[in-house]
Amino acid sequence: MMQREQISAAVRDAADGCLLLVHVQPKARRNQLCGMHAGRLKVAVTEPPDKGKATAAVLALVATALHVPLSRLTVLRGEISRRKDIHVQGIAAVVVVERLFQELSDTD
Repeated sequence: MMQREQISAAVRDAADGCLLLVHVQPKARRNQLCGMHAGRLKVAVTEPPDKGKATAAVLALVATALHVPLSRLTVLRGEISRRKDIHVQGIAAVVVVERLFQELSDTD
């Protein structure tokens, strides 16, 4: 079972919100939060890594999981990489950790 401490390794406080570190698995069977991978939240999406399709799918999935509007998410690093740093505006890291914990617990 996923621990809050494991999730908190991928979430950091930042200016006006927090930073979420993710590892993306494109062309997966389904869209889902998979747990942790190398200190980052692993996010699987069905879209291919073509012209930003996978990145857009990741942002949509994360926004839904965190219950925030898509407009609050910005990719700071890794636009065309599997390793992405996403800024989540207007929400504290502790809240993000709790919401991700709940989301990951529901899938177990």
